[in-house]
Amino acid sequence: MSVRALLTALVAGVVLLGLPRFLGEHHMHVIIQILLFAYLSLCWNILGGFAGQLSFGHALFMAAGAYTSTLLLLHAGISPWIGMIAGGVIAAALGLFIGYLSFRYGIKGTYFALVTLAFTEIARIVALNTPAIGGALGLYIPIQTDDFWHLKFIQKSHYYYVALAFLLVALAVNAWLERSAFGHRLVAIRENEDAAQALGINLLRYKLQATALSAFLTALGGTLFAHYVTFIDPHTLLNMNMALELTIYAIIGGVGTLWGPVLGALFLVPLAEGVRAAFGQSYAGIHLVIYGAVLIGVILFAPDGFIGVLRSIRELRPRRAPAAQSSEARS
Repeated sequence: MSVRALLTALVAGVVLLGLPRFLGEHHMHVIIQILLFAYLSLCWNILGGFAGQLSFGHALFMAAGAYTSTLLLLHAGISPWIGMIAGGVIAAALGLFIGYLSFRYGIKGTYFALVTLAFTEIARIVALNTPAIGGALGLYIPIQTDDFWHLKFIQKSHYYYVALAFLLVALAVNAWLERSAFGHRLVAIRENEDAAQALGINLLRYKLQATALSAFLTALGGTLFAHYVTFIDPHTLLNMNMALELTIYAIIGGVGTLWGPVLGALFLVPLAEGVRAAFGQSYAGIHLVIYGAVLIGVILFAPDGFIGVLRSIRELRPRRAPAAQSSEARS
């Protein structure tokens, strides 16, 4: 790492650690949402970005973590830090089941997306009609005092630091994928499955591994989401809106990149909050219309997302410098 990069990382670390001191409750809520959805979008990016398997099923994996950890806490007093691991295992098992049914029989692309969406809808109907897990009324997590072991905090700043830690973990996993042989094989599968298979890459094995890893990490984020909002129900978690948002953040920011999902969440979450605050009472779901308009714009003018735009700007700089130098020499 260069000295400049190290100094930049240190300054960014100091700013992030001291940020809660300068923000009010509402702004802190928005920042926490940015961190949380950036984390969840990075988890989706493992399967949808690196492996190239478009999934609308991550709302199901998120719900698996949220419901498992919440039920274990409410009925057995088990810490959410343990419950999120159990939820992650369940989500990974669901991902392997859905993935095996799909990949074993050559289902991919749009058809795989529809399969994952179908399983999410099945889970929503089951959850709505199962009183043992709250049914349509959902589950409420009471908070009376700060308790790190039970992931309960009165001040939002504590959730901020937990969400920041989660995001750093997701960034580390995605950075590892960019450099590891495992990640390179996933990218090869994304670019051309037939060519990857001809090179000896086991498509089923690597797709399932990517699905399990992505589902497991998404379930951890589901636990944090549940204990931050303190209320979960099928309409909140197991719906099309949640599935689309996790996907759109990555697509707009830049699919298959390290910082793309973060940029997508950094742009869209405050935009959605502002739109909901201005028009939410009169036009429910108006933020999704805005998302659609932004998505259309990105597809038409920046198909590689915000990351692609930044790369294009960076590539233009070296070209301008020699031109400026030659003009000065002539003068």
